[in-house]
Amino acid sequence: MSPVALRLMDTLRPVLPATRPALLRLAVGGYAAARQFRRRRMFQRVHAQEPDRFAPVGPCRVLSRPLPPAVADAVFDLAQVVNVAATLGLAHRVTGPVNAALQIWTTAYRNSWGMVLHNDNMVVLHQAVLGCTRSADAWSVDALVRGRWHLRDVAARRYGAVPVAMNTASAAVYLICGVAKVRSELGLRWAGGDVLRGQIAVDGLRKDLFGSSKQDLGVTLYSRRRLFTALAAGALVVELAAPAALVHPSIGRLFALGAWGMHGGIRAVMGIHFPYNTSGVAYLSFFVLGRRRLLHR
Repeated sequence: MSPVALRLMDTLRPVLPATRPALLRLAVGGYAAARQFRRRRMFQRVHAQEPDRFAPVGPCRVLSRPLPPAVADAVFDLAQVVNVAATLGLAHRVTGPVNAALQIWTTAYRNSWGMVLHNDNMVVLHQAVLGCTRSADAWSVDALVRGRWHLRDVAARRYGAVPVAMNTASAAVYLICGVAKVRSELGLRWAGGDVLRGQIAVDGLRKDLFGSSKQDLGVTLYSRRRLFTALAAGALVVELAAPAALVHPSIGRLFALGAWGMHGGIRAVMGIHFPYNTSGVAYLSFFVLGRRRLLHR
């Protein structure tokens, strides 16, 4: 293999131990399980809405009418049970792909009842990657049954491909968001910050109207145009430059820190919460990459 080809291979499929994707499986699956458990009542209320509010998106377009609420609730509950099995690595070659399909379906079905919520896209994509790869060869029920819990002596490119695939999914999500901004009527003028200030103003008025509490920090900073220009420009740079995070692990970590900081700022100033992103779990795959190891199998 030529040096260039080897360098490309090391970037796309680095040699990593089996414990790296196992850590990601436990972290992402555990986060998803806890979050969906807390949102179970919300999903049930969504499923019980009037049928005329159903506008199917994604794979749910195969439906001409919504599922009966009891059936939709059962599918959601099944998805959570399968997610726990996949997270624990129980029969992962079956539960992993099934979990990926169920999480995509339940999220798309939720989004078919009104506003399409993009903040669940990353966690669902990460679950799909982990469910369809060898992420349960270590630290899993399957590995325990085989008597190979740690697999410390095994490193392979198939394990390094898992975090890279997750990073690619993350970069794609951010890039699409950035492209959507510059394709709007404002184009690159979106970086001026007026859109962010407008969103804060509208959000504050809406919360005043309905008696909710608004973000005091956002109201306090509303008159500082230069600050919002810096915030908007920074967000656009993070999103449009996301693919650069795949070039080298160090750049990926800088991107992850920048994206995490961006979402923390959005929550503080605008009161908009992206739980998966602010938790840090969304960016864990950027930090599990390490030095190349001897390829054993």
